[in-house]
Amino acid sequence: MKETTEIMCNVIDVQYQLFLAKDQLNMAPSTPVFDSISTEVSRFETGAICSVLNGVIRRLISQGLQVVESSAAKPFPCIRSGSHADIGSRPSMDDEHVRIDDLSAHLGSYFKCPSSFYAVFDGHGGRDAAAYVKRNAVRLFFEDVRLPQTSVVDDVFLGALLNSHREAFLQADSALADKSIASSSCGTTALTALVLGRHLVVANAGDCRAVLCRKGVAVDVSQDHKPSSLPERRRVEELGGRVEGEYLVDVSQDHKPSLSVTRALGDWDFKLRAGSTSPLTAEPEVQQFMLTEADEFLIIGCDGIWDVMSSQHAVSLVRRGLRLHDDPEHSARELVMEASRLHSADNLTAVVVCFASPNPVESCEPQSRRLRCSRLSEAWSKLKSSLEGN
Repeated sequence: MKETTEIMCNVIDVQYQLFLAKDQLNMAPSTPVFDSISTEVSRFETGAICSVLNGVIRRLISQGLQVVESSAAKPFPCIRSGSHADIGSRPSMDDEHVRIDDLSAHLGSYFKCPSSFYAVFDGHGGRDAAAYVKRNAVRLFFEDVRLPQTSVVDDVFLGALLNSHREAFLQADSALADKSIASSSCGTTALTALVLGRHLVVANAGDCRAVLCRKGVAVDVSQDHKPSSLPERRRVEELGGRVEGEYLVDVSQDHKPSLSVTRALGDWDFKLRAGSTSPLTAEPEVQQFMLTEADEFLIIGCDGIWDVMSSQHAVSLVRRGLRLHDDPEHSARELVMEASRLHSADNLTAVVVCFASPNPVESCEPQSRRLRCSRLSEAWSKLKSSLEGN
């Protein structure tokens, strides 16, 4: 009986989640779902409980709903994004970015669940390196990689996905050694974000940054690779490199050229050739996160944004804007304009990816919802009494 009770609780929980989802979509069924449950509960026998509730679930599926395992596994109903870029005070625009809300439109059935892909490439020494990686991003990150053919996003699949992202960065870096693509003094930082269902995979090499808004609180989901970062400085020095102030210095060059990042693609003037480990590396940090209902949006920006603005400042600005106009494109533009107002001295690029409506559910529910929830509560009470009685 204990196992039966637990099964019934799980089924009712699924029913409740389905009910809320249908209510939010304003697609109320012609026959109230929980009226049907309430009517049938009174006729329950212990042996018939599962078959009756399974019948209800089948009816819900026939009405176009999908039963899912848990709220954490549900994909987002609709991801929306916007972006904006500005040359800022620089003489040339060396930033590039990628924004793909529906990755299946580019890859077909490559992934078995909804997926989106975003990236920012902040070039230096010219725009050729950033332009090359943007132009080849889909091929590098998806078409040229081998992933397990499975419909389940499990630990094995995620491990392979994280490794494929590392390989994509390194492959792009190797390609940039070809001087016909970019000069040896040209390079780019890179940050990518893949949303797969509710999994978020972030790969970063350089000082672009990805920040989540979690109920209004900024959560950094990438680390800046700057010489001022103690872990990065230690890594550089252990490999024979040297940091002077805010810069990585190339000790092999008489004129000592310097970079303000410790990880980047390209920049082959700074790097040791194949077979050696260079202090300046294209090896990204790749991290995976499970997004929840508390995660409202993601900001991806080049360092021109973060040089003059904290993560929390950016999140608060975007959140306030989305509550007014619900337009991620407008919010990305506002973010760039704010960085410009704060006298950023760099190119400016921002991408805003929305996971949810900016308007929270009101604490005072409409009467119709309270009535339907009351019916749910009544149905649950009758079911519980029936189980306890048997």
